[in-house]
Amino acid sequence: MKLSLLFLLLLFTTQVMPQHLVLKGKIADRATLQGLAYANVRIAGTLSGTSATIDGLYELRLAKGNYKLVVSNIGYISDTIAVNLSSNETLEIFLAPVPVHLPEVTVLPGENPAFEILRRTIMAKHDREEKINSYIFRAYTKGIVKTTQDFSSSGTNVSVGIGGGKDTSALKITGIIENESKGYFKKPNEYKDEIIARKQSANTPSAINIFTGGRLLQNFYTDDIRFLNRPLLSPIADEAIEFYDYLIEDTLAMDKQTVFKIKFEPLRKIDPGFVGTLYIADKSFNLVKLEAGMNNPANPGRIFDKISIIQQFTEFENEIVMPIDYRISVEGNPLGLMKFGFELNTIFYDYQINNKFDSDFFDMTIVRVNPDADKKDSLYWKSTQTIPNTKEELEAYARIDSVESAPRSFWDNFSVLSATIPLGNNFFISGPLSLYSFNRVEGHSLNFGMNANQQFDKRSNFRMDLSYGFADEKFKGEFAGNYFLGDYRTTNLALRTFSKLTDLFGESIRYNKLTSTLVNLIGKYDFRDYYYTKGFSAGVWSQVFPVLSLGIGYMNRTDNSASVNTDFSFFNKSKTYNAVQPIYETKINALTANFQLDFRKFIEDGYFRRKISQGGAYATLSGNFIFSNSDLLKSNLDFQMYRVALNGYIPTFESARLNFTLMGLHSNGKVPFQMMHALPGNISIASQSNTFRTLRTGEVFGDRALVLSIDNDLGDEIFRFLNLELMVEWQMNMSVHFNAAFIETKTESKTIMPSINKYGIGYSLTEFKKPFAEIGFGIGQALFPFRLEFTWKLNYFGNNNFVIGLNAPIL
Repeated sequence: MKLSLLFLLLLFTTQVMPQHLVLKGKIADRATLQGLAYANVRIAGTLSGTSATIDGLYELRLAKGNYKLVVSNIGYISDTIAVNLSSNETLEIFLAPVPVHLPEVTVLPGENPAFEILRRTIMAKHDREEKINSYIFRAYTKGIVKTTQDFSSSGTNVSVGIGGGKDTSALKITGIIENESKGYFKKPNEYKDEIIARKQSANTPSAINIFTGGRLLQNFYTDDIRFLNRPLLSPIADEAIEFYDYLIEDTLAMDKQTVFKIKFEPLRKIDPGFVGTLYIADKSFNLVKLEAGMNNPANPGRIFDKISIIQQFTEFENEIVMPIDYRISVEGNPLGLMKFGFELNTIFYDYQINNKFDSDFFDMTIVRVNPDADKKDSLYWKSTQTIPNTKEELEAYARIDSVESAPRSFWDNFSVLSATIPLGNNFFISGPLSLYSFNRVEGHSLNFGMNANQQFDKRSNFRMDLSYGFADEKFKGEFAGNYFLGDYRTTNLALRTFSKLTDLFGESIRYNKLTSTLVNLIGKYDFRDYYYTKGFSAGVWSQVFPVLSLGIGYMNRTDNSASVNTDFSFFNKSKTYNAVQPIYETKINALTANFQLDFRKFIEDGYFRRKISQGGAYATLSGNFIFSNSDLLKSNLDFQMYRVALNGYIPTFESARLNFTLMGLHSNGKVPFQMMHALPGNISIASQSNTFRTLRTGEVFGDRALVLSIDNDLGDEIFRFLNLELMVEWQMNMSVHFNAAFIETKTESKTIMPSINKYGIGYSLTEFKKPFAEIGFGIGQALFPFRLEFTWKLNYFGNNNFVIGLNAPIL
């Protein structure tokens, strides 16, 4: 019986799985026998085909039958080969070079003759755009990561070691991703991609494998192409003739037609753009092929030593030209510390042009991973179109699988400079940098934390933090857990319990605990204030519509003041720490509600929905509400707080981009001091983005506020506009920031306000009943993650009318 069932299962599998045969081989020069890189193979009478690898290797997956292969390459006579495919077959193909003897191009005084070819190419581009209303395609993408050291992953985290000296070792393949996808396009700008199958080397999380051919395709028939978030002008864009210089370098042939080989580069050496070669067909003036790199201004921080882009096009029905591949290869070694390389090879096939789509087909999902994409077995991959694996890639797969399957000890994952140590799949404990901290309340503190992320089918996260302060002699702890419901985990159940020392106005302090510890131990200066809090909170948060998420919850907390318990510091023994700011000691029971309105589209990665901006402008509107009531909830205070924030991103011009936040706060009743909003300030000689540079931490606070923060990253665009070549060559960047705020405290809240000992404020609070404003700029270098900022107060003059600060994310 079991044997019969097995037989029927195998028979059924054979019937539903199409029998695909492999036709593979090499396309080579007939005279030299050298492989022809990226030669085209088309199946006559269909929209299917492939392109060869850099070594001329090709591979087709076809059903049993008769086919005619049309094989072509620039500079060679095309060949049509009849194939009767009844079993797996290897077919070597040889193309003969075609010499083209055309009269030399004579350049007379006047216009560059390449300009007329480009004008006609741009006209042909517009004709193509008129013919295309929509299309569908299939794509296969292979990504290769090269480093000098193997890397490993834990869940969604990937780590690779960086040596202390120069990295001069040879690159090797240390990561591979492959996926098969289907792409959809409809005028004017509707895109959608579907990942049908994907696989990756054992050290690469599947969540990373969402780079489909459609999303990564840089189609040079479009005018603007983005590379590392910088828009670059295509060499056949409408304005390209005013931006690029062109030179007819040669005339070649392909498919019995003349092909112009035209070199191009930006006219101005300080303008970011492509440098390379166009291959344009005579008479049709269609783009046949592009080989390009990028000039230095387009290479941020000079992190790339090599950038190579190749894209080919072929003509389909109605003389419509479509891309058939996209290949990019980069190598770099920033500061000589980490040599790396990355290759992306994508082939496009099975085009369907000008199809009709249902009105609701293009929705908020722009990339969707099919539920069974990660379950495709080796039989499936043998039946679908791919790019042949090289010997090096096959060896890399085997080596990586062997390394990842080998047991790893605790010390294999240990690093002295790490804040966390992975112990297993998405399970982490505290690392050396987070085991110790110091402040004037706890003194020396030992800390230990555990994090378990994406457990139980990626539906739950757990976090536990424990600490003990030797000066206040108190144990503290916090536990937080989340459980996600829904196919894409769009509903979040959250629970948190805590008994800990926390920061006063912590949400407005942008500096990490390590910075605070070092400032205490070295400078005997603690820029934070603290209080004790214990209680719990619970809530549910759900995406009720693709653009709207809503949440509701309950919190219980009891807050008590803290005090200075130590005078320890390595230096400045004669100094004393400031007293800790007292709070309003109370118990709060409150209902909470929140919302978020976000019109960005999202990626469905098989588990989660992830919002993405796609490089364009966007804004999100969010808000939260706190309702504390003594009668209904047995809280010690009656008050309500309403907070709304508008956050956004706007590309301003060229590569410049602006981030902004507009926050409004309103309250009724007596709001406890520790729950007020403080304007985010800074410590001396330092600064952080989206903060007030001329204000100190906790200096200005209130329970009613309207706050605007703008940071405009100009990159090197200002220097380029002013033609400051030296600043552009040095890769100097500039930013501009502006902050403004109205903030005050109601009379009701002032009645329970403690005396403010910080900055000598006392009971005379600093309020901005007319808007306070500051403005400044920053200067940095593209390769280094910090900049020097200069900021001026525009009103409310007094202390810190002008400040200089170092903006460094590491702080």
